[in-house]
Amino acid sequence: MENGEVPAEADGLMGKKGKYSPTVASGADAAPTKRHVAQRYVFAVLGCIGMSITYGLKVNFHVCIVTMINHTAVRAAGNASGHASSAHSAASECAEPGHNDTEMAGSNLVDGPFTWDAIIQGVLLGSYFYGYLVTQVLGGRLAELLSAKWTFGVSVFLNVLLALLTPPAAWLGWGYLLAIRILQGMVGVSMSLGTVISVSFTGLLAAVLGWEEVFYVQGGLSLIFVVLWFVFVYDSPEKHPWISDTETALINQDRGDSHGPNPPLPWREIIKSLPFWAIMISHTGSNFGWYMILTELPTYMSTILGFDIASNAVLSSVPFLVMWIYSIILGNVLDHLGSKGIITRTTSTKIATSIAAFVPALCLAVVTYVGCQTALAVFLLTIATGAIGSMYSGFLSNHISIAPAFAGTLMAITNTAATVPGMLVPSFVGALIHEENTVSQWRIIFFVTSGLFVFHGVQYLLFASGEEQQWAKDARRRAVPQEEPDSSRH
Repeated sequence: MENGEVPAEADGLMGKKGKYSPTVASGADAAPTKRHVAQRYVFAVLGCIGMSITYGLKVNFHVCIVTMINHTAVRAAGNASGHASSAHSAASECAEPGHNDTEMAGSNLVDGPFTWDAIIQGVLLGSYFYGYLVTQVLGGRLAELLSAKWTFGVSVFLNVLLALLTPPAAWLGWGYLLAIRILQGMVGVSMSLGTVISVSFTGLLAAVLGWEEVFYVQGGLSLIFVVLWFVFVYDSPEKHPWISDTETALINQDRGDSHGPNPPLPWREIIKSLPFWAIMISHTGSNFGWYMILTELPTYMSTILGFDIASNAVLSSVPFLVMWIYSIILGNVLDHLGSKGIITRTTSTKIATSIAAFVPALCLAVVTYVGCQTALAVFLLTIATGAIGSMYSGFLSNHISIAPAFAGTLMAITNTAATVPGMLVPSFVGALIHEENTVSQWRIIFFVTSGLFVFHGVQYLLFASGEEQQWAKDARRRAVPQEEPDSSRH
């Protein structure tokens, strides 16, 4: 390198506004500068992909189970026991004149190798959340105390490994599969984009190659990400070999001082805080509906609306795609209105939570009355799921508003409570449709869910706040060392 030449990676790669602005050496004979990839963007993209992978590996089972079950054998077992079959669906109620009801009921259901009844299916669908509940706080503490890079990377790797072990576990017995799903929940993280990709991809793979290949193909592709993560991601800018000095300075400036005193957690004040309970109740109530749609939508689309596996997967993924796009748009709109002083933070979070509560409640209450109008049913389910995405700008962003210093802990507490519905919903649905899988049974399921949506929305409007609570302010003040009074003045 000639004297006086400044390498791009050491110069002003990123401007004050974060835009790419490579330094160009002056002079006619100056060598062109090298373009440098901003490593924070690499990290953001890989982090997004990683979370999408783990969530995708979480939900692919919900689609696959439709093709894993031998519906004919389960139906026969139900008839032999004197009960209506869980595989007998409302498709018979939608049968066209001249068609046999029994034939219509199972015409679009692909028989798989397993004869698990609705109760066992419910246990398997909810098993992921048993493990997820256990490691909510532990995972965060490991990332804080050890290494965020290795905690997340190992989590994704273990998730992929468990996905690859899913088919052999299923063949060994549903108890082994149950253990695999619980372990996946223990190492799982989430992101709704993974649902969009995985649900549609899973259905197409299952239709073309079979249910086992779903886990092998998705698991194999995910291993590529694991390698990229460990190669390109580091715990801090100081440890990164390819990051520019300018980008390091920019990141450190935004990180601020993380070595200040940590205020002790004011447990008593938190327990007495109505805004905190408003978040807790909304988080739990909303998750009941969210997990009901997430885990049971493929079953409803198949057994009630009568879609085949490929159509089921594509149509089941559409609501989550709408949710992903809509939640981003709503967040930007509310942020804009807030920055202009048009609405307060309290108003903003109540608007978002109201949409996430009352719109799905209405759609789910109506959907079981549309009969065999499958297009209208899919439309209502899409609107319901999309509206739930408002939660990201509502109660899910409320923790940091009421207590910035304790937002992580508050999120861990409410998310732990909100994981319980994930264990209850599949068993609740399985118990209702075990003997009779009809529109009338699903009407009960949807009305219970609608009621919970309305309840959590009303209480949030009454008790929520978007402002930092006094107990949180007092805790921060107590953590700041007080200066000794100057005795020379007396």
